[in-house]
Amino acid sequence: MDWASIFIYDTTWVFAVEILIRVTVMFVLIISFLRFTGKRGVRQLSIFELTIILSLGSIAGDPMFTEDLPIIQAVLIMSTVILLYRLCTWAMMKFQPIENFLEGKSLYIVEDGMLVLEKIKKGKMSHDEFFAEMRQQGVEHLGQVRTGLLETDGNFSVLLYPPKKTVYGLPLFPKQYQAVEKIEIGVCYACMYCGYVEHISEPNQLCVRCENQCKNWAKALNSQIVR
Repeated sequence: MDWASIFIYDTTWVFAVEILIRVTVMFVLIISFLRFTGKRGVRQLSIFELTIILSLGSIAGDPMFTEDLPIIQAVLIMSTVILLYRLCTWAMMKFQPIENFLEGKSLYIVEDGMLVLEKIKKGKMSHDEFFAEMRQQGVEHLGQVRTGLLETDGNFSVLLYPPKKTVYGLPLFPKQYQAVEKIEIGVCYACMYCGYVEHISEPNQLCVRCENQCKNWAKALNSQIVR
């Protein structure tokens, strides 16, 4: 095994310096574009903007180490992408259908303390993903949430019930999110699929709201949110 061939091959000191220059130029161009978009982080990027960023990464990658690719070509391509980006953002401001197509729409995940069935059935978001986001905002159960909205940039917007109006809801933490095996009289239970709350008579009772075939119920909570 030739270690020199693996790590060095035919790289000369001159080309090594050239790589440093190429990487520096492309790095500055990428940072400049990110500042140009006015975004602070990846979580603030929409799908459209993330696509642009990935495209720029591909554009900048090859000229960093490919000797026969002049930097000017990458600069021209990147400038064109930036121009198209600005054109698209202008079109999105003028025409709502274009904005909906490129950016997507905000999705209602929770309404009135229950998961929106339409979004669950279409697989818009998994339970684990949504529960994790809610837990990070200090939400213990769905009964504390009046409205939960998934924004186009991936962030969650949550409107909470006032403490005195908190209702029974599906628990979001793993220890409480467990299917019950024995029913207690007078206790509220929440469907583990859609969050519908009712008094049930048996552990495998069918949920009247979602008709979930799993027929799993967790003990509902009504604790007030702590801020």
